[in-house]
Amino acid sequence: MSFDLGVWYPHKRIRNEEATELYVRLCGGDTRGAVPHPAIDAFYAELTARHPEIDTIPEGKIDDHDYCPWSCKLDYSPSHVIMTCVWSKATHVHQLVQGLARKHGLALYDPQSEEVIYPDGSKGAKANTSRTALWILGVFALLFAAMFIYSGQVSTSRGTVVFYAFAALCVLMAVVCFRQAWR
Repeated sequence: MSFDLGVWYPHKRIRNEEATELYVRLCGGDTRGAVPHPAIDAFYAELTARHPEIDTIPEGKIDDHDYCPWSCKLDYSPSHVIMTCVWSKATHVHQLVQGLARKHGLALYDPQSEEVIYPDGSKGAKANTSRTALWILGVFALLFAAMFIYSGQVSTSRGTVVFYAFAALCVLMAVVCFRQAWR
């Protein structure tokens, strides 16, 4: 059993589902979606300085997983590195790779949890709210804004400012929903 990780330069933020698709493409040799970046080379150099590639180690060290935790050759290109280590070294490798990825400004993808972690420590979004749901929510927010404005106009009390404030919040929420749905 092995433990796998992938890193690439995060030229844009993507959701976990998109990161999974990118990782699968990278594993298949398709580098579309991953951008070559010098940080990948620096990451690879530092990683292999600590734990050399499995095909470069002496025959006598092949079972020394402290020296080389890799279960196969690293999949390395100027746009990504995919690593597969022996399960017994999963925790060590995950901590090492996460630290190096953060240091070099790279996104780390963990296919076991299907989660991407960005250099700032934030993670990719889980499920994306559907566009239809965002449009509906935005329309309802506008309806509530209209109701608050109407209530403020017919109110005889001095609290009309509160109605207009709630209307403004509803309009703001609608704008946010429509912007997210438009993406």
